[in-house]
Amino acid sequence: MLETLTGRLAGIVKTVRGQARLTDANIKDSLREVRVALLEADVALPVVRDFIDRIREKALGETVLGSLTPGQAFVGVVRDELTALMGQRNDALELVARPPAAILMAGLQGSGKTTTSGKLARLLVEQKKKVLLASCDVYRPAAMEQLETLAAQLGVDYFQADEGARPESIAESALHHAKRHFHDVLIVDTAGRLAIDEQMMEEIRALHSALSPTETLFVVDAMQGQDAVNVAKAFGDALPLTGVVLTKMDGDSRGGAALSVRHVTGKPIKFVGTGEKMSGLEPFYPERLAARILGMGDVLSLVDEAKRSVDVEQAERLARKVKSGKGFDLADFRSQMSQMKSMGGLGAIVDKLPAQLAQAAKGAPMDEKVINRTIGIIDSMTQRERTKPDVIKASRKRRIASGAGVTVQEVNRLLSQFSQMQKMMKMMGKGGMQKMMRGARGMFPGMG
Repeated sequence: MLETLTGRLAGIVKTVRGQARLTDANIKDSLREVRVALLEADVALPVVRDFIDRIREKALGETVLGSLTPGQAFVGVVRDELTALMGQRNDALELVARPPAAILMAGLQGSGKTTTSGKLARLLVEQKKKVLLASCDVYRPAAMEQLETLAAQLGVDYFQADEGARPESIAESALHHAKRHFHDVLIVDTAGRLAIDEQMMEEIRALHSALSPTETLFVVDAMQGQDAVNVAKAFGDALPLTGVVLTKMDGDSRGGAALSVRHVTGKPIKFVGTGEKMSGLEPFYPERLAARILGMGDVLSLVDEAKRSVDVEQAERLARKVKSGKGFDLADFRSQMSQMKSMGGLGAIVDKLPAQLAQAAKGAPMDEKVINRTIGIIDSMTQRERTKPDVIKASRKRRIASGAGVTVQEVNRLLSQFSQMQKMMKMMGKGGMQKMMRGARGMFPGMG
């Protein structure tokens, strides 16, 4: 999502010239570059002005340490100010209250409130909380059914409202139900509109009064751009917000909302949402997003995701095979594809890598469809074929292709990729890391 902004800011290191100190003269062009980059990313103009003034104030007179260039010193200032702009990390939900603790979800229609309600329920279930989901959206067709379906998928309770009940009445009934059935948390999804109107604001204020929630989360679509500022201000004026959830952070927008909404609401960004999967809700780390914006990657988030998604026992078993330099087969290859899929595919992994590494992997065609196809081909093989791919000749290839619903050419391509990966694993087992990196160039098209 932040590619345009990252591309613009990546050139800063090269444009700042000078000696041992940053001056107005040697940062002038870079400040202009930062300003243009932020405006192109749809960051609100007042936010850009304030941000540029703070960078200028912090950068002037900054001493360039011996190991840094002036450009690197300037990027350090920009990174610190980007982090400050997005606020301190504060993903902790305030749930210290007499049960049930109520969480009210607010935002415009289409911002992702219903999906985020489900994702939040999943997070709380992982924390051993008993959760009740309720919908007060009586306007959008099938809104209640959508939340009920998500509740069933997650295995959490859903409050079934009486037909024709008003939103305020639904909220009060859901709260009483949660108390009677000893739920720890009640998450209430609310109606949105395509635009801000007074009727919606009156309704959300009434719901807040009825629930007295411990958390009032403003859900905003990261693809809204500058319009997110007006929406954030309206909701901030109407409700005592406690935090913000940014959704659709994996979209193709320019990222302005992520940098504007904290400045406008004065409330912490608690979570960021990606995709439709219930696992796609992460704590917000401003310093990590700042690093990604500047092309430094977000390896810490990648490590966190790996800890959540990777089967440690399986990984250790594979590591022992690699260390021995033998035994890496198609079953192991399939396992690696499944682990990659659980982490969102190569695209999600590459998105968190530093810019140079991400660029090298750009051409690798490993989206979810390709991963699913690869897994399907391997699943069409016999146990012997997976452990001894050399036995797969023409007739077997035809049978495998037919079983997986692909062409023989795709089976050949998979076997070729596996052969190259097998060679790389042997190099790793023998400690030949440099040889392995050279071999990686041919593994996927486009990798340099």
